[in-house]
Formats: sequence, structure tokens, C-alpha cells
Amino acid sequence: MTPDCTIVHLTDTHIVAPGCLVRDVVDTADNLRTVLDRIIATGRTVDVLLLTGDLTDTGDPLAYRRLREIVEPAAATLDAQIIYALGNHDSHSAFRTELAPETSGCDPSEIPLDTVHDLANVRVITMDSTLPGRHDGGLGTDQLSWLAAQLATPSRSGTTVLAMHHPPLRSAIDPIDALRLRDPEDLAEVIAGSEVRMILCGHAHLTGTGALAGVPIWIGPAMSYRIDPFAPLGRHRGWVGYGFTRVDVLDGSVVATAVEETPTTAVYDTDEEQTLATLRELAHEV
Repeated sequence: MTPDCTIVHLTDTHIVAPGCLVRDVVDTADNLRTVLDRIIATGRTVDVLLLTGDLTDTGDPLAYRRLREIVEPAAATLDAQIIYALGNHDSHSAFRTELAPETSGCDPSEIPLDTVHDLANVRVITMDSTLPGRHDGGLGTDQLSWLAAQLATPSRSGTTVLAMHHPPLRSAIDPIDALRLRDPEDLAEVIAGSEVRMILCGHAHLTGTGALAGVPIWIGPAMSYRIDPFAPLGRHRGWVGYGFTRVDVLDGSVVATAVEETPTTAVYDTDEEQTLATLRELAHEV
């Protein structure tokens, strides 16, 4: 089945300047190149590359330039639109200068970077959930009013995806819970009954799901490294490993699928049509 729209959701890329590694272990630029090369090699149609925050690890302008140099050629090859949201590791000023020069004259302390992209088969709204000097997140009253105004106008497709960095969910993992989006009930009031079909976020460095006001929330796997969601009692640890999410719009429904990218061994690799034919034969036998 051909989706109406496919979004590749990349989160927590944590790009650093050339010659540096994240936590002295992870080459995040190589992770990003590997994923984009894989996506291009599939020959599949991708409409949007959506990056939901912690684009860089320290807000270094060189890292934003490096990110742009990796993402933009891939997007051009895919003929995909690039959409960014900011995370707590990002610098508003460096982001505006290096990735969004049309906003570089704005005062980042007064104007959150919220955006709307009304595409043919999906509307993507990004919310800047960062709080100055903090690692947890929040949305201001003006932002929520702006979002309400956007949602009051139907999109071309009737399907909206909301993207932000901080998950509006509680977590049983205490360090993750401490860094969530604050006051999610305020957001719930805005999106209840709207055409928002899914909220895409990151930040937690683990894959998870939940719901807010009946809207599914998807926490995408990080592109840098992952948190152990079932560490021994009293421990908090991160593992080498990364992945991304394919988000497909299918007849007005939005489906998120985690894609593992950590090197591993294939179990099988078969022709898709042959596999479908075998499944149909088995169904007839039953």
C-alpha cells in the first residue's frame, strides 16, 4: 500500500563539531549519514524529514553547519521538505543564524520558534517546548493561543501532526519524568477534538507511546544513543544504539513505526511480492 505521505522522524541527533564525539563515544554525524544513506538507497518516497530537537549537542554553530551539510543534500535527493523543532541542547541564536537565517533578526528570548507547514497530505505544526536555561519543557500561554488559532483553521488534508521535543507524558523512569513537558493538561485542552492525529517528540532517548486528550503520542528512538528503559534498580544508564521513525499517513490515519539502525545480523531478506503471495496462499489454506 502506498502511503498518502511519509515523514521520516529523526530526533536527538546531537551533532557535534568535526573531530568530537558525544560523551567521548558516539559519532553522531556518522549515525545521521548512515540513516540518510539507507533511506535514499531504499528508493522509497519520503515527503518530509522532521527533526525534533537536540539537533546539536552543545549549540555550537559549527555543529549546525555540519548538520545542514548532511541533511540538505539528502533532502534534495529525496525531494523531501526539511522541518526542524528545537530541543533543550540547542541554541536559538545559533539555530536561527545557521539553519533559519530568515529568523535571525528575532529576539529568541521573546519569540519561540513555532512553525506550521500545511502540505498537500498532512499539516505539520512544530512547537518550541524549550525553557531558557532548563532541560525540562513547557509551552507558554501565547504559544497555546497561537496553536489554538492554527487548529481553528482546517488543513488542506484534514490531518495534522504536532511535533515538539519534550514528551507531554509522565515516565516511570525518574530522570526522564523530571525532564518532561510541564502542565500537559494545558496542551490537552487545546488539542482535544482537533484534527491533530499524533504528537511526535523525542528527548527521552527511548522509544515510547502514550496519549493526551485521546491523541496518540510517539516518542521516537534517538539518533545518538539510547537510555536503558529497564536498568537495574537505582541505576540510570545509556547504551550505544540508535534508530529513527517512519510516520505514514494512510487514509487519514497516522502510523508510527520505529526503525532500528544499530548494526545487526539479518534473519531473512525476501522478495516482498513473493512474501505476499505466500501469505495469501496460507490464508486460503486456513
